[in-house]
Amino acid sequence: MRFIIMCSTIASTNSNEQAITTAGIHHLGLTVPNLQQAVDFFIEQLNFEKVGEKPAYPAIFVSDGSIMLTLWQAKDADNMVAFNRQNNVGLHHFALRVSNLEELQALHAKFLKLDDVQIEFAPEPLGDTGIHHMMCYIPGGIRLELINA
Repeated sequence: MRFIIMCSTIASTNSNEQAITTAGIHHLGLTVPNLQQAVDFFIEQLNFEKVGEKPAYPAIFVSDGSIMLTLWQAKDADNMVAFNRQNNVGLHHFALRVSNLEELQALHAKFLKLDDVQIEFAPEPLGDTGIHHMMCYIPGGIRLELINA
């Protein structure tokens, strides 16, 4: 027997219910084909710090002081299926904020020199917002947006 649970996005009209809201992302877990390569990228290129690990998983936790990433080693990296943002359900990309356009441009220049990072597009305006962003694939093929918001 299969059960389907339907959820409504319509707010309750019961005034006795207290609204519950979230307070941002605590951490984001990413499965990677090469754990040490991913850890090195975040520490060496984006100045994250290692804040923990679970060797039995294996997983390493890194943080920039605002967000923590849990990086998990894929069990069988040789037979993994790469994510296709047009055909798969799951993480399309994640975005990290930088302080200003100069930092965004500096990261772009830095990433251009790396063999294990693929630039999807260079820093460009995000519509008429005054914000700029860029998109790249980090080691292991996960799509990362950097944005000066």
